[in-house]
Amino acid sequence: MIKLNNNIEDLTTYLKSKGWLGDNESIVTVEKPGEGNMNFTLRITTETRSFIVKQSREYVEKYPQVAAPAERVLTEAKFYEVTETVPSLKAMMPTLVGLDKENNVMVMNDLGNGSDFTYLYQLGKKILEEDLFSVVDFAATLHTSITTDTQDSRISNTKMRALNHEHIFNYPYAVDNGINLDDILPGLQKEANRLKADNVLIAEVKKLGDLYLEDGDILLHGDYFPGSWLATVGGLKIIDPEFCFFGKAEFEIGVMLAHLKMANQFANIIEKAIDRYKSLAELDTSLCYKFMGIELIRRIIGLAQLPLEISLEKRVSLLNEARELIVN
Repeated sequence: MIKLNNNIEDLTTYLKSKGWLGDNESIVTVEKPGEGNMNFTLRITTETRSFIVKQSREYVEKYPQVAAPAERVLTEAKFYEVTETVPSLKAMMPTLVGLDKENNVMVMNDLGNGSDFTYLYQLGKKILEEDLFSVVDFAATLHTSITTDTQDSRISNTKMRALNHEHIFNYPYAVDNGINLDDILPGLQKEANRLKADNVLIAEVKKLGDLYLEDGDILLHGDYFPGSWLATVGGLKIIDPEFCFFGKAEFEIGVMLAHLKMANQFANIIEKAIDRYKSLAELDTSLCYKFMGIELIRRIIGLAQLPLEISLEKRVSLLNEARELIVN
């Protein structure tokens, strides 16, 4: 397998061999387009255009010690293929230009310079209502348009789901998982240990984990949080659906709501987002809240930490709220 790098000469040879770079076209610049965690991703600029090259490898790019399915980019490409039939979805995502299945490489059009919505984790930053509704509307359209009624087969994405399951439902509750949370925020490890010893909570987490692993009837983005929402000159875009699978809407929306909580948004934003979604699609609110609790705990005491600026007191409050949502 070819392992891509950011050397212009090597990239030129590879891209021309695939017909993705013209004979008279040359690369001017190569840069990393964002702070993605999972894959090796480059923005290629020539004299006339720019495009994105993404390669998935047998590990997580940001955490090379974490193994991951090497072929995950092929599943992401499948997501773009099945959603391009829905104009409103297609307009909010990159367009697939080319796919090299042998080397797990995908080429997409460049959405241009933009920034993801992780700025929301900064204290005082608030999401605009129009952006909130765009995010909710995209999810609702996805969930109602790409279903087992409209598709011949499901996207199962079993290996990526297993990876996600481990880091969402198991790893944060492992007694000795190698994370010293006091390095992140002094006092946080004590709170994590309290949850790890909570057998009632652990039993409910397992049930929700089993539910996550069940196949559902609607296509989910699978990792629907501010890092997958991109602000561009062309409006809000949705990227990185490599964790996509046919599952339950409550997981997707629960994850989204958890991040709005951790980003310390206005108190009524959860209700506003749920009301908007339920005006467009069906949702079991109780189950949605349980998955919200799962994501709150996973992000506060798990491996995939966020650039949160909230205090220890606020995090403890969110952990306590999450527990109540899960067990009740």
